[in-house]
Amino acid sequence: MEAQGVDGFLVPRADEHLGEYVPPCAERLAWLTGFTGSAGLALVLRDHAAVWTDGRYVLQLAAQAGPDWTRLHITDEPPPAWLKAHAAGTRIGYDPRLLSADGLARFVDAGLDMVAVPHNLVDAVWTDRPAPPCKAAVPHPLAHAGTSSEDKRRTLGKELVDAGQDAAVLTDPASIAWLLNIRGGDLAYTPFALGFALLRRDGTVALFMEAAKLSGEAMAWLGNQVDVAAPGTMQAALQRMAGQVVRVDRAGSSVWFAQVLQAAGATVVDGPDPCTLPKACKTAAEQAGARAAHARDAVAVCRFLHWLDTGRGPGTTETQAAARLLAFRGEVAGFREESFPAISGAGPNGAIIHYRAVPGADRMLGADEPYLIDSGAQYPDGTTDVTRTVWTGPGPAPHTLRDRTTRVLQGHIAIATAVFPVGVAGPHLDALARRALWQAGLDYDHGTGHGVGSYLSVHEGPASLSRNARTVALAPGMILSDEPGYYEPGAYGIRLENLLLVQESEVKGRKPFLCFETLTLAPFDRRLIDPALLTAEERTWLDAYHARVLREVGPHLDAEAGAWLAAACAPL
Repeated sequence: MEAQGVDGFLVPRADEHLGEYVPPCAERLAWLTGFTGSAGLALVLRDHAAVWTDGRYVLQLAAQAGPDWTRLHITDEPPPAWLKAHAAGTRIGYDPRLLSADGLARFVDAGLDMVAVPHNLVDAVWTDRPAPPCKAAVPHPLAHAGTSSEDKRRTLGKELVDAGQDAAVLTDPASIAWLLNIRGGDLAYTPFALGFALLRRDGTVALFMEAAKLSGEAMAWLGNQVDVAAPGTMQAALQRMAGQVVRVDRAGSSVWFAQVLQAAGATVVDGPDPCTLPKACKTAAEQAGARAAHARDAVAVCRFLHWLDTGRGPGTTETQAAARLLAFRGEVAGFREESFPAISGAGPNGAIIHYRAVPGADRMLGADEPYLIDSGAQYPDGTTDVTRTVWTGPGPAPHTLRDRTTRVLQGHIAIATAVFPVGVAGPHLDALARRALWQAGLDYDHGTGHGVGSYLSVHEGPASLSRNARTVALAPGMILSDEPGYYEPGAYGIRLENLLLVQESEVKGRKPFLCFETLTLAPFDRRLIDPALLTAEERTWLDAYHARVLREVGPHLDAEAGAWLAAACAPL
């Protein structure tokens, strides 16, 4: 740090795209701390080191980061406030490619002396750092996308014209994939081809991506309105934009882009990535694809739940159970890969919200305990994400566990059945999922739901169901998860998740109303439900949902699994 003239260095869990999933070459936080969660930040000072994460990963952080690290909750003890209290007057270095302008502002506004360093300090000592990925980019068919790239670019180019802007910087690989109707394989779980782009007001695009990723077929698919250049030429391209008005997303893009543009004499204006909202509002083709993908995925999930209940061996481990589910999905038409690493937590491990089981160090599924399985899949026509908590038996579930699970289910149903006017956003609905838990003095330390892409990331903005979410109005075509939970550390975890599609409601008012269509099809474990706690309306919803699961999934199962599903979906 002395060579850079700083007293400390920030290491975020991010790559140059600021995405949730990063390639191995960008796993700097994991390499430095041992912590492998998808959200975190480390600070290394000359004589001290601290690492933060959110409520999903606090138990994982405690287990993975050694005693040399001060381990902190990022909400309870925000990094800027902690740093001001413990290291006031120090010069803190940061890599401008790994921090957004909003992220940097939180430190600057706290009065901290922040210094952009030209070379990442971790990279300088990470001697066996993997090479960047370079997998092929492939066309995403119009039958799945529903709208051509040309039409998307024309529409967004007009938006830039109307805003008086010459171009927009695109750093999110999901936006580039959506805009150009391409997919790739640079990241596990998300079909991205990593790169950057400039969308111009005339609808043309400058794409900065390694040529090795783009075959002749891909180049022909992109067409002559997309100019391809090496990523290393991007800085020079930005420097040639002097005098132009360029949109950069302060929250979603690295501050490096604004710094380079401003130094070159461009006018930088803050604005959301123009692809984010239209990408979230799925086309009719994408909505149909989501229904089809979920219907096929449901067969694998129900086969797994049947196996879990009747066919698993007594020594089955968490990783073996997850592998079995993956094997069932591998038999589904169009399956590409998991949409995230399955969270397979038995007993107390279920209380670790984003638990990651490791072969050889995982737990066996014991008798008479809850087991939580949160998993998803990528198909060319849709992305799935489903969580169920089941009772292993053979004895009955304890009353307290049934009470907690039923309250979580009540919250799930409250979201699934919500009807709300246009203009309502995720933070306005989040409390509905918590009401039954709050009435018992209980809560959970994560959002209720996140957006989901169309053969893109399983976590997609800009809308979500969370108290801390941006107030982005929900709109028809958005797909969000509905996943309230309850966690008893050291004992068990409960989470129940379906994906929901925002639709126009039949309810009429002075302005349009919206509702949710449930996409996911899998039974809830009746052994964990206390019917006495449910209202008549909740019981009606659950019985109707189970009848739908049986009707749509049952015909695709063999006789034994079909009989099991019929019993699992019997009315309460």
